[in-house]
Parts: sequence; structure tokens; C-alpha cells
Amino acid sequence: MKIGVLTSGNDAPGMNSCLRAIVRSANQSGHVVYGFYDGFRGLVEGRFTLLDSNMVAGTLSTGGSILGIAKLNEFKYEQVQKMALNQIRKNEIDCLIVIGGDGSYLGAQGLNKLGVNIITIPASIDNNIPSSDHSIGFSTSLRSAVDSIDKLRDTSSGHQWCSIVEVTGNNCEDLALYAGLACGAEYVITKKGGFDKEQLLDNLKNDRLKGRKHSLVVISEGLTNVYELSKEIESFSGYECRATILGYILRGGAPTPEDRIRASRFGAYAVELVDQGKFGVAIGLINNKMQTTPLEEALSFTKKPNDELNNLLQKIK
Repeated sequence: MKIGVLTSGNDAPGMNSCLRAIVRSANQSGHVVYGFYDGFRGLVEGRFTLLDSNMVAGTLSTGGSILGIAKLNEFKYEQVQKMALNQIRKNEIDCLIVIGGDGSYLGAQGLNKLGVNIITIPASIDNNIPSSDHSIGFSTSLRSAVDSIDKLRDTSSGHQWCSIVEVTGNNCEDLALYAGLACGAEYVITKKGGFDKEQLLDNLKNDRLKGRKHSLVVISEGLTNVYELSKEIESFSGYECRATILGYILRGGAPTPEDRIRASRFGAYAVELVDQGKFGVAIGLINNKMQTTPLEEALSFTKKPNDELNNLLQKIK
């Protein structure tokens, strides 16, 4: 079969590891793999290349994507999706594997409705794909967040500051929770947990009065302007306060061993599904087992709050 593959949306460390596994597994099964450049944009424009073992050699440990990543907001329109469909038919692509986040899944769902054989693989540093416990890139992003926050805590402790650190994941609390727990944050603020600014200010003021010399607040993006919040904390609590937005630094870097292994498992499993003729599905890792969810259902539910981690944070903060 001719397998098409693309990486879409935002980059996530481990995408190349997944591409490598797809190519090598597919070649062993007698398939050929064509990689479309720059996500759905390359698919619409018909820009692709044959991927062989030589092209993916040495990519297991590299970040980013050798195919490039791009967003194409217009892909939500059926007429644009039909342009991609024409390219798929013109080049006799039998199936398409889409590696990306929730926006990529929506694009894949559109093509699936048009009759394209689709398999999706979750890649998101925020870990916000409901049909999988973990996504490609989350482990690496967490490592970057923890490394950065640990360094900020050293300075915060020495200067007796309150440090506010904003991480990505407005609609998914995982990165803030995991990073906050790993770094010993006094407060972790997420959309699901709720943001009570007045309560936070009161708590920090009481902490200062009790003699706590420094404090760390980890907060998910999009909840407030952390620079303005820093000023309010400083004027109200008695702490000097500094705010840091980690932002795009969390997207880069060599994937962790965990991400390399998980991405390789996803890629090889996708080819197994091709061999079985099983399409229209989203691959997920549930309780460390590979599973599939019908593509139309993959984004139809939301991740539940992680009560275990939330409770643990409250016990040991």
C-alpha cells in the first residue's frame, strides 16, 4: 500500500521518532511511505517525498519534525478538504496517518467523512488528547518545565522571592500538575481547579507572616496576566515577586527516552492497523496498552481532573 503521513499543528518532541517507526515498520510489511511537507498545507498543495530508511536514519533523538509543521485554519472548510482529497486520489495514496493534536484530529475527521482511510496518532506537549493517557511530547515538555522551574527556584530561594511560572495547557491541567508536584510548588493553579485570586493573595500573605521565605506558584496559561498578578502579589503579600512564562521553550529539545519509546510504539502500531485494514480510528495508550477509538469519538469527551495528583499536592504542599 501507499501510506501517506504528515505532522500537523504544533511541534512535539518525538514526532521524528514516530515517523521513523512508521517508515521502518511499513517497509518490513512491504508498504511504501510518502511524507507530506508542512502538515495539511503540504497535503493540499501536493508537496511530498518518498520516505525510506535512509531519510529517517538518525532522527530518533531529534526534536521537531523532518517534514515540517504548519497550521492551516482553512482546512476546516469542506472545499479545502476536497482539495486534499484530490491530491490523495491523484497520487494514489491508500491511507493517511496524521500525527498531531486536537486541531489535527478535526482535520482528519473531515477527511474521514470524505472517505479517506485515516489513522491518527496523538502528539501534544499539553497531553490534551482525551482518547490517550499520554501523547507524544508530554514527557519531554515536562522535563523541560521541571528543569526550568528548578533553576528558578534556586534563585527564588536565594532572594526570598515568590516566583510565578506559567506553563502551557489552558484546557488540560496535566503539565501544571505534574510540574508543580515534581518541583514542590506551594500552589498549582489550573482552569479545572479554578483560579481564586483573592484566596491566593491571602494565602501568600499568611505564608509570609508565618516566616516562609519563598514561594512557588505554577499556573496554566490563559488564566490571567501573570505579570500583573506578580505586581499584585508583591504589593499585597510582602513578597518580592517575579513572573516567568516558559512558553515555546517547552516545545523544543531532544525527546526523552520515554517519548522515543512511546512514539515508536505508536508508529509501529499504526502500521499494524494498516495491515489489518482498520481505519477511521485514533490510536491511544490506555493503562499502557495500545487501543483504538473511533475517530468521530476521539475528541467527543474531555479528560477528567486528575484527582489523585490534586489530592497529593494538597497533602504535601
